[in-house]
Parts: sequence; C-alpha cells; structure tokens
Amino acid sequence: MYINRQPLNTRLPLMYHPNYSFSFDPNHRFVMSKFANLYQQVKALGLIGDNLYQPPLGSPEALETVHCDTYLWDLWRNQLDDKAMRRIGLPWSEQLMARTFTAPLGTLKTAELALQNGIACHLAGGTHHAHYDFGSGYCMVNDLAFTATTLIEQGKVNNVLIFDLDVHQGDGTAAMLKHHPYVFTCSIHCEKNFPFRKHQSDLDIGLANNLKDAQYLSIVADTLKGLLSDVNPDLVLYDAGVDIWEHDGLGKLDISWRGLEQRDAQVLKTCQQAGIPVATVIGGGYDKDHLRLAQRHAIVVEQAALL
Repeated sequence: MYINRQPLNTRLPLMYHPNYSFSFDPNHRFVMSKFANLYQQVKALGLIGDNLYQPPLGSPEALETVHCDTYLWDLWRNQLDDKAMRRIGLPWSEQLMARTFTAPLGTLKTAELALQNGIACHLAGGTHHAHYDFGSGYCMVNDLAFTATTLIEQGKVNNVLIFDLDVHQGDGTAAMLKHHPYVFTCSIHCEKNFPFRKHQSDLDIGLANNLKDAQYLSIVADTLKGLLSDVNPDLVLYDAGVDIWEHDGLGKLDISWRGLEQRDAQVLKTCQQAGIPVATVIGGGYDKDHLRLAQRHAIVVEQAALL
C-alpha cells in the first residue's frame, strides 16, 4: 500500500452525518459501518476539524423533485411490497430511512461547497442504481440525479457532468436523466457485471473483465479530458467507487491499490487544472475486511487533500 508523505490540506470541505451508519448485520454484503469507519479513517489522517459539515435530516418531500412521490412515501412508511424490498437488498428500518433521505442532502451540500471552494468530499453518496419509482442494488434514492437537477433548477449552475467510475453502471442515473438537456451522464464500468440490464447514459464505456491499471487509467484520462472540453460543465459530480479494486467482492476488474490512488489523483487534478469544481461521493465498495474498505474509500479524500 502506498503511504503518503506529503502535507495534506486540512481545509478541504468534508460532509458527513452520524446517522449514515447504524447497528446492522455485520455479515451483510453491504457494509453499513463503512461510513463511520471512513469518518474515523479521515480523522486519523488529520483531516477532521472545522472543515467538517453536516447536512440537515432528510425526508421524502425534498426528493419529490426527482422521484415518484408514491414510491418515496411507500418506502418511508415501510409500505413497499416484498419484491420491491428484495430488489433494494436491504432490510427496512427507521434508521435506514433516516440515512437514506439525509445522504442526498449531503451530496447537494457537498456540491455547493465545491462550487465555493473548487472541491469538496462527501463521506457517503453515489446511490446510482436508484430509479424514478423503484430502488435497486442497495440504492433507494438517487443523490446524483437529485443534486444535479436541484442545482440547475436553483440557477447555481448551467450544466453538470456526472462522471461515474463505480465498477457497476449507473443505470438509475442514466434512466432518470435521459432527457435532461443540461446534465451529461458518463459511466465507465465493467460491462459483464451488475446491472445486467443496462440503461443508456450519454456516454457508456463498458470494460472487459480483469482490465489492469495502465489501460484503465488511460481510458479514464482520455475520456475525462474529452468531456471537460466538449461538455464544459460548471460542476463535476465524481462517483469514486472503489469496487474496481482487484480484490473487491463484486468487482471483476484487476485495478491495484496504487491504481485507485492514481485514478482519483488524475480525475481531481484534471478538473482542477481545467478550473472546474468537483464534488466527490464514495460510491460502491465491498469487502469482508471492514477497516480495509474504509481505507479504500478514504483514498479519494486523501487525494483531494493533496491538491
């Protein structure tokens, strides 16, 4: 594992809420403790101080701008049927609802901080499998679609690039924003991986199984440079999913730990050099070693603090 020796920017704006993690089955594929563990990991890096922000508690009303209100309230009140909950993959609880509806507000506030400071990091977010009227793949509401459209509707930006590097295609984001003229969706993902029924993004790049660092980093670099030039966004929402790692439980790519660091550094520096604000979310990551997972998710924060 690469050990950083450079000084870190302790003024980097960070977003977190204590309700992101709660008591949950430690053997479940989805590691609910990863948000609290990530907070502790970032704190250990010396990056937690008055640069830490907390979003307000969320509720269904705010998300009605992008999601079906019937779906939202049925979810909130535990009135979805068993099939719908199985598709989500998480057991309903009041704590789950609290974190589910708070996190999108965290991504929105992170984006606002990025517009003010050039960069900001959310210690959660990236629920890109959530669709307009159903949840899927551990995602119930889509923070990326919500944030992009809200900022545009509020007149804070004219256009947004969603740059999704999670190993799984951002199908919910693609479907929800398919007809939105001012949000460009890009997903670079493992082609033969979940979701097996893909939705068309503005740009999809499906990668072969077992792809390694050099080719992956080249694809990411060339794609981002082209998009920043062609789209010229006012903001980049960067989904820094770490499930591309070679030992991830659901990944299927062969990207090294150093490759993860290089990817995040490359994306953030490219945005910075172009003068385009970037807000990061953590996306997916799966590991039976919960501490190691938090360390993976901390990579994007550390790379942001190195700029």
